[in-house]
Amino acid sequence: MSPQTETKASVGFKAGVKDYKLTYYTPEYETKDTDILAAFRVTPQPGVPPEEAELQLLRNLLLVMYLGFKALRALRLEDLRIPPAYSKTFQGPPHGIQSERDKLNKYGRPLLGCTIKPKLGLSAKNYGRACYECLRGGLDFTKDDENVNSQPFMRWRDRFLFCAEAIYKSQAETGEIKGHYLNATAATSEEMIKRAVFARELGVPIIMHDYLTGGFTANTSLAFYCRDNGLLLHIHRAMHAVIDRQKNHGMHFRVLAKALRMSGGDHVHAGTVVGKLEGERELTLGFVDLLRDDYIEKDRSRGIFFTQDWVSMPGVIPVASGGIHVWHMPA
Repeated sequence: MSPQTETKASVGFKAGVKDYKLTYYTPEYETKDTDILAAFRVTPQPGVPPEEAELQLLRNLLLVMYLGFKALRALRLEDLRIPPAYSKTFQGPPHGIQSERDKLNKYGRPLLGCTIKPKLGLSAKNYGRACYECLRGGLDFTKDDENVNSQPFMRWRDRFLFCAEAIYKSQAETGEIKGHYLNATAATSEEMIKRAVFARELGVPIIMHDYLTGGFTANTSLAFYCRDNGLLLHIHRAMHAVIDRQKNHGMHFRVLAKALRMSGGDHVHAGTVVGKLEGERELTLGFVDLLRDDYIEKDRSRGIFFTQDWVSMPGVIPVASGGIHVWHMPA
């Protein structure tokens, strides 16, 4: 084998520097099923040729450091296509939509829940009383808010105990399975798992995590624990607007939603269109399908830039959240 042939055959498989020409942009390149595709919205700086700004993206589309390049005034990641060969390396949601309905024995209707208000200031006992009244009144779930963690007026262990009491009392009186999203988000991954373990020991069905503030690594660890121990995992998207609200910079929530489905979560907040949170109707319905369905066709009118095949990865329940009330429901 000639040295030239050996080099061509081993490119990408041996340590060392690749031929410089292999790093060039090749416009005739045809995408493969195993490629990760990305759609960006590029806003170049005045006086900088668009080509210069765009070529900086082609080295590695997923390195977010490009969002800080001087040649770009703004850059937004609009969508990603996750190839099936890659998505199959992820566990995905701990249980998924169908398994959750089987656990709860509730079919053919939305699951109804509410967040306890005021979210800060109640004692653990009064907080548990509010949970009981909501669950006894007919709701399936009640919920900790994202910033209910372990404050001096209500330590997490006390809250878990009183909420568990509310769950068991309402279940006994209604004959239905009830739950409360116990926020396990903590300062460290170890503390987060400790709270999840305590929730499992109490026998509650579901816990909660703020996946962006907690981080994807912590979230994936928690998702693995929940699958192994039969806990459902509710995901709050606190901090998402810092990343996704700017129209020409950052990334759209549909990218964060795809990342969450791979990292692991049985529910995730998805906005409401009609509530207090920002979100356009068609775009919201687009990433709701990306969370829930197994195969989603490309549809630019709904913000779906690529056909996405999840190859049987369990779906995530999109949670309508943010300022909704009964007058938003159709008659």
